[in-house]
Amino acid sequence: MQQEQVDWFESWFGSPYYHILYEHRDTLEAQAFVEELINYLQPLQQSTMVDIACGEGRYSIQLAGHGFDVTGIDLSHASIEKAKKSERKNLQFFVHDMRFPFYINYFDYAFNFFTSFGYFATQRDHLMAAKSFGKGLKKGGLLVVDYLNREYSLSNLIAEEFVQRNQYEFHLKRKLENDHFIKDIYFNDSDNRPRHFKESVAAFTLSDFIQMFKKAGLSLIGTFGDYQLSSYHPLDLPRMIMIFKK
Repeated sequence: MQQEQVDWFESWFGSPYYHILYEHRDTLEAQAFVEELINYLQPLQQSTMVDIACGEGRYSIQLAGHGFDVTGIDLSHASIEKAKKSERKNLQFFVHDMRFPFYINYFDYAFNFFTSFGYFATQRDHLMAAKSFGKGLKKGGLLVVDYLNREYSLSNLIAEEFVQRNQYEFHLKRKLENDHFIKDIYFNDSDNRPRHFKESVAAFTLSDFIQMFKKAGLSLIGTFGDYQLSSYHPLDLPRMIMIFKK
């Protein structure tokens, strides 16, 4: 029996329009955040790292630029194909589903940047992903998860807006539904055909993450609220950047 439709993240992240809408996510932002993390974490030069849901590799490239041994994995064939153009001795990319283990007990550090978690329809799949993150780390290894801050996002939710990117006008509608942040994306494609994509991200709290990753054998050791690594605050800062230890 055929599946009626692919998951939203497979169709949307594989679309060229995803990259057009989010083209403002630039290299400088990634560079600044990676610099902050490295200053805080102080990794040894020979550290092995995995960038989970790496997209086209903007964070992986920054990490590898510091000399670490970096592997990027992502479900999108199109994103990995582009990322592979940046491969070198200490930087490799692979197509891989985060719900399944990649290497076991291999990495010193794992990173999951820019709310690249919470995509799945069931808690079972989220727990599968959390356990896979944990299995990939060596004993004592660290996982950094960069996620939206639920309470801040709710209080600052823009229900509807229009965004112009090149010749495309994107009509965005946002809401909280069934404990997921939903973003509906409407626009006309290059052939002027109406298109609709959807993003759905679980509205996890810090407590949700602590419980979930505890089942994956990971303990929370630090939490920050923005890319400058300010102390986490549920109402005042936009991010929930969590550091877990195996």
